[in-house]
Order: sequence, then structure tokens, then C-alpha cells
Amino acid sequence: MNETVGVRPGPRAAADGQTAAMSAPLELTVVVPALNERPNIEPFLGKLEAALQGVAWEAVFVDDDSTDGTAELVRGIGRRDRRVRCLQRIGRRGLSSACVEGVLATAAPYVAVIDADMQHDERLLAPMLDLLRAGDVDVVVGSRYMQGGGTGSWDRKRLLISRFGTRLSQIVVRATLTDPMSGFFMFRRDVFEQAMRRLSQHGFKILVDLFASSPKPLRFRELPYEFRERRFGESKLDAMVAWEYLMLIMDKLFGRFIPVRFVLFSLIGGLGLVVHMAVLAAGHLGARLDFTLAQTMATLVAMVANFALNNLLTYRDRRLAGWRWMRGLASFVLVCSIGAVANVGVASYLFQSRPIWWLAGVAGVLVGAVWNYALSATFTWRQK
Repeated sequence: MNETVGVRPGPRAAADGQTAAMSAPLELTVVVPALNERPNIEPFLGKLEAALQGVAWEAVFVDDDSTDGTAELVRGIGRRDRRVRCLQRIGRRGLSSACVEGVLATAAPYVAVIDADMQHDERLLAPMLDLLRAGDVDVVVGSRYMQGGGTGSWDRKRLLISRFGTRLSQIVVRATLTDPMSGFFMFRRDVFEQAMRRLSQHGFKILVDLFASSPKPLRFRELPYEFRERRFGESKLDAMVAWEYLMLIMDKLFGRFIPVRFVLFSLIGGLGLVVHMAVLAAGHLGARLDFTLAQTMATLVAMVANFALNNLLTYRDRRLAGWRWMRGLASFVLVCSIGAVANVGVASYLFQSRPIWWLAGVAGVLVGAVWNYALSATFTWRQK
């Protein structure tokens, strides 16, 4: 059977497919997070068509504003095939949040999550659906680590990282999953709805988030599959993926008590304090500058450093780039100006009262810290 039959069918095949899709109640939605996956879209849909014959399905591509025309291609296909939809997000990124928005955009009783790069085995979708229909499980997971599965041509480094992530997930996931880091799984919609308001939506491991956020233990089955090689495009994994995963784990551990962003903002603030004190010491002790001038310089340098690190780490899912980075920096400086004035004013006053430069510097930084977090979260990295 032609793999792209579901993408560019002839008139009769298209009519038959559309009639079947509209006459049967929607049963399964396949949520497909996508970022610059244009070459993979049509082959992927062809494989999906072949794997789900006889099933009333739809595919919701959640596109994080791709630059290669992925969204435009999906919409073009959707004009010919109503089972294909595009949810394009502007100013937001993240696999977990993309999956959540994709699920919320459909009414299907069963939902699958699968990548568009064809590294997951779409042939498991039908067996997954059969298991859920039977009513004995809540989630069916595609596993690379159980007997019969495999990681393909992964090198030792990537395999070790994945194994470490799996062990780390056991801190927050009590289920005995062999592959909690899997990005390929299917679940009942009601299971998602029970957990959705507790989801962290950090990083790229939505399965860990779902199991850790569920108010009750989830019944699950795992099916083995061999992880495939990517044929087109490039992997989206980068050095920040590990950071995002740690954010998820931290949020599941203590997010009920204190926002994980505040914790990260505070940690970066601690690094900013080191920068601040280094610049202050260099200016006041090294260059013999007036303390107030040195404190002002240290405050500005630390502010720029804090903005850059928070944009890269704390607000990675809302990170600013290009001219938006410059506007964000200007916004960050502007909204934190009250804290900066208080910082310099309090530090200068304390130094004049008691000339201990490091104590005055620390006091100034602490005064501005709360302002920086509250105002920057509201204005600089506001949620769109």
C-alpha cells in the first residue's frame, strides 16, 4: 500500500476517507508536537493512515511557530482531509505544553502522543487503542527498554543520559514503568482531565508529568518498540533539555509549596550576587571608584546577567530572541528600576552609616530581589 495514500489520495479514495471520517464518531486523536518537521509531515500521515484503517481518527499537529513552513503544509493538507488539523502557537514553546494544548483542542475519548519524525512505531497505535477499549488500563506506553524494544543506534552517552533520567523519574513516579521517559503513549481522555490542572507542563517529558500529577495510581501497560533513525530534519534535543527535565522534577517535588520558577529565579539571583560583588570589589577596591558609582555599575551588570540567564533557563519556554531579547532587556531594566533605586539607596545609606562594603552590597541586592521577580514575571516574560 502506498505510504502517502492518506496525504495525496485520488478523488475516489479521498471521498471514501472523508465519508468514513464524517459518518463515524471521532474515537482517537493523535497529538503530534512539531517544530520544523515539514519534510516528515506527508510520509508520517501516510504511515498513520496505514496504521489506523477502520478507526475514526484525527491528527492535531501542534506547531511551535516553525520557520520551515510546517504549519502552512499541515493547513494545506487539512483543506483536503478534515482529519488533519493544525494548532499553531506563537511565542510559546515546549513539548509538554504543546501536548496539553493539543489534547484540550479535541473531544476524542482516546488520545495518543507521538512525534512527527517517525522515530516512534506508529504500528503500535491500533494495539494501544484495543487495550484502552477493553477498559482494563488507563495508559498504554511504547517502551524502548522492555524485552522486545530497543534504542536503535543510540551511542553510549545518550543511552546513559536516558537511563539516568529514568532513574531520576522514580523520585516522583511510583509506577514501575520500564520507560517513563517515553514520548509515545496513548491514554483515556478522562484520565487526562483528572490530572490536567496539576500538570507542570515543564520540559519535554509529559508522560512523567501525567503519572506524577494523577490524583490516583494509573493502570498501565507497556508495549515494546524499536526506536528508529530520523530520516529528515534535525533532532530538537539540546543541552537545555536536561535543565527542563530537572525543572519538572523540582516542580513535582515542591511546586505545591513554592513556584519552581521562583526557586530558579532565586538561584540565578544568587549567581547574580556573585557577579554583583565581583564588579563592586573591582570598581571600589581595585579601581578606587566612589562606592555609590561602583555599586551602580555592579547593579547594572548583575541585572543584565540575571536577565540573560533567566531568559535562557527560568523562562526557557517563553524565551525572547532577536529584537525581542533587546526589548525584553529594556523591559526588565525598566520594571526593576524601583528595585534598583532601592538597592543602591539602601546600600549607600548603610555604607555611610557603617562602611563595610560587602555587607552594604548584600543588603542592597536583597532589597531589590523581590521587586525583580514579581515585576519581571508580570511584564518581561508575561504569558501570552
